[in-house]
Amino acid sequence: MRITIDNLDGGGARDYTSALSADGPLKITRTLNTPSRCTGQLDLNALALPVPARRGRVVVTNDAGTLLFTGYLATEPARIYAGIATQGAVYRLAFSAISDEWLLDKQTTLRTVALAQSGGDAMRALTTRTAASAFATTGVAATGNVGVFTSAQAATWSVSAGEIADAAYASYRVLGGALSLATAGSVTHNFSDGDGTLQVAALKTAAVRELANDITLSGELEPAAYITESFLGDGTTTVFELSQPPFRPTHPRTPAASASHLVDESFNQAALNTRVWQVVDPGSFLSLTSAGLTMSGGNGLNGQTTLTALDPIEIGGTLVVEASNVQLGAASDGVICGLYSGGVESANCLAGYNVRQSGGATIATPYINGVEAGTSLTLLSGHRYTLRIRLHCPETARILQTYHAMVDGVLQTFGGGAIDAPVALVFEALDMGASSNTPATVLYSGSLATSPGSCNFAIVNSVQLIGSIGACRITQAGSVWIVTTTPDGTQTVRMTGAAGEGVDCMVSPAGKITFFNGRLPTANELITVRYRGRRRSVARLENTASVAAESAGGLPGTAQWMGKVGRPAARTSQDCENAALATLAFATARSAAIAGNYTMLNPADDIWPGDVLAITSTASDGTVDTLKVLVRTVTIDDGHARPELATYHIAFANDWAEGLGLKLSESIAVDALLPQQAATAPNAVLANLPSLQVVSANGTALQIDTGMAPPTGGGFEVRRRDWAFGPGVDQDLVLRSPVRSFSIPREAQVERYYVRMYDTSNPPVYSRFSSAVFTNLPVAS
Repeated sequence: MRITIDNLDGGGARDYTSALSADGPLKITRTLNTPSRCTGQLDLNALALPVPARRGRVVVTNDAGTLLFTGYLATEPARIYAGIATQGAVYRLAFSAISDEWLLDKQTTLRTVALAQSGGDAMRALTTRTAASAFATTGVAATGNVGVFTSAQAATWSVSAGEIADAAYASYRVLGGALSLATAGSVTHNFSDGDGTLQVAALKTAAVRELANDITLSGELEPAAYITESFLGDGTTTVFELSQPPFRPTHPRTPAASASHLVDESFNQAALNTRVWQVVDPGSFLSLTSAGLTMSGGNGLNGQTTLTALDPIEIGGTLVVEASNVQLGAASDGVICGLYSGGVESANCLAGYNVRQSGGATIATPYINGVEAGTSLTLLSGHRYTLRIRLHCPETARILQTYHAMVDGVLQTFGGGAIDAPVALVFEALDMGASSNTPATVLYSGSLATSPGSCNFAIVNSVQLIGSIGACRITQAGSVWIVTTTPDGTQTVRMTGAAGEGVDCMVSPAGKITFFNGRLPTANELITVRYRGRRRSVARLENTASVAAESAGGLPGTAQWMGKVGRPAARTSQDCENAALATLAFATARSAAIAGNYTMLNPADDIWPGDVLAITSTASDGTVDTLKVLVRTVTIDDGHARPELATYHIAFANDWAEGLGLKLSESIAVDALLPQQAATAPNAVLANLPSLQVVSANGTALQIDTGMAPPTGGGFEVRRRDWAFGPGVDQDLVLRSPVRSFSIPREAQVERYYVRMYDTSNPPVYSRFSSAVFTNLPVAS
């Protein structure tokens, strides 16, 4: 092997090959989806070569000129005493170099989010966020999809890149200043004992795990019951406490405070941060000044001058989109504070403010699905405004996780996609020159029957915008949505936030609702709070074909295994089901439990982690069998000989032996409610009832509308406790209704009822989650 080191002293790359010591041979260690390392010892005593410097550039090639390693010396070489010579003590220099991604690992990393993107797109986004021009990315392939990915707090580039590659069932490497990403198994090396390419004595394999065909997996805390809780105002009470803490979406490795702020930009830097924003501004109309983001016009075309957040936004739970210190001048035209289901163009705008001219005035109008709606706000010259959009979706996790598994060299994918769901919208505006107690003006309040699972956020889509925006923010406020109804039937969406923001109330994480002075519910005003409960996500599935095959000898065929999903995170029970499907795919395949190692000299082709070894062997009866195994680590030892003698030590493992696209632990969450029976297929449930509502409540009955028709022959079951649904369980049963709308007799002031849909199966199939009705209302005496 040949090694050169550029010590960054102006002397260029120097050849250190002759200085390599046989006592500390050159070694290159490659591990799947982590940085590579190159170590060895140098003897410079009789050579006119400088001591390698920290940050020196190291390049190793083989005799054929193939690049084996490129990287940097992270530390100065260590001096190792080697003995006494005629000139005195002799020392060797032990060096250790890390592959090229070491450069990116030294950079400041920002949170990166991927939603239903290819692994290649997620990897390019991560690299752009860290150091846009550090590496060439032409070798980054699309690979499989990443469902939901959020980088860990303060994770280095290589850690996040490794997680993206794992989630996409891919392998990345950085070599020669270029980043590449390819689906694991894209390169296959064939070895056979029939043609002499396989040295059987150098191969060691073992099945390191037992077969499993009944899998139980737990995941993260998930949104559970769809709760509708009702209170009655009396004109004086300011605090109302929910019966359960409302579910709040978080990322398991991100602090809750930072997870709630999806976008938080003050526009107070010297220039627009291209590690946060994608800037499309060919006419240089966007800049940062003392007023914040300053817009000086546009080229007159929609979607040509935009400022878009790099991270997509999941449209789930309760979101608050806000632009503050907004000033817009005459002739302004465009969309601000927009969420787009696709490219940043007006027609794709799910929600935003359309700014245009009307009768000589500049107006901002709610913009929904590319059409104006509601009331326009006239923007007065010299006034500063806060513009908000509130979105509420009963589904907090809209994007399903994607899991990949490889069995016998064939890659399989499970999960993915988005959950369709309605969304409620409120547009509100606040003149920042008004009193801090002045309520915001509601410009629109309504809902959409369907919405995209995620959107791109563009603070500006300037056709001809003139003015400034001081700051913008998108907050994940949880799952709470509050509506009050006065005795005359008038309904009002109550705005939540902090005091002084022109809103009605604040909601604590524990579920305490505090109304501000001047916003208290009046006497007999009905307060309806919609939110989600929470529980540990869990699923249990079995492979019936495997159970039957294992039962052939008369022994029990079920082989259970319990564990917890590590990565990609299972946010819901549906994710757990898909992860269980992936696990069953490889846990019931004997070849997937294989691990081992192989040692060879001077292979015909360089071998990297993520490659597949196809090992063909012939049995004594002539049967030919091919085993495909995935390379996990490769260690290359230089034999310090001429001609070249490179020994490759290869460790391999398939998915059940060592997870790649799915990381599992062998401990299940202690708070998981374990299913008593295994399902034979995922999603063996009926639809939930997220639109269930209390149509009316009086002293004797609650009138319920479930929001959908029951299945033929089925109906709706009402109980006093959750998770106890089924025929023959009568102690908590309130009623069963065969129709969509029904009444529940009142029994006490404080009541809790849980409702699920069921069908005529035997046993019946129910909704996955209950829709709960909680009341704290007077009853008839």
